[in-house]
Amino acid sequence: MAEKSKLLQSIVDGIQEKKGKNINTISLKGVTGAICDYFVICEGNTPTQVSALAESIEKIVKENTLESPLRVQGKQQSEWVGMDYGNIIVHIFIPELRSFYNLEHLWEDAISERIPTID
Repeated sequence: MAEKSKLLQSIVDGIQEKKGKNINTISLKGVTGAICDYFVICEGNTPTQVSALAESIEKIVKENTLESPLRVQGKQQSEWVGMDYGNIIVHIFIPELRSFYNLEHLWEDAISERIPTID
């Protein structure tokens, strides 16, 4: 359990390092049909920032936990990047796509926590 918390915190730290916005963690533990324990959802203003957020998460997680993502999808266009850390899946969106997919709404029965944006 402590390792998952360290992984989750490292992911959030990686997002905050590159000024990612609207960070939301969704605990899916105990939710029927969930494919992981947590979703972490955030956004970057541009594809360049989305790419930088993904790189920052990967770097900080590796430094803090020695873990690497199992898979990373979407880096070619960087409008949405999905990072699979097994029990935690990270979604990094540009604002338009985040609004379109509205993942928070799909899991509204799960426990959600908004992480403050660091300016």
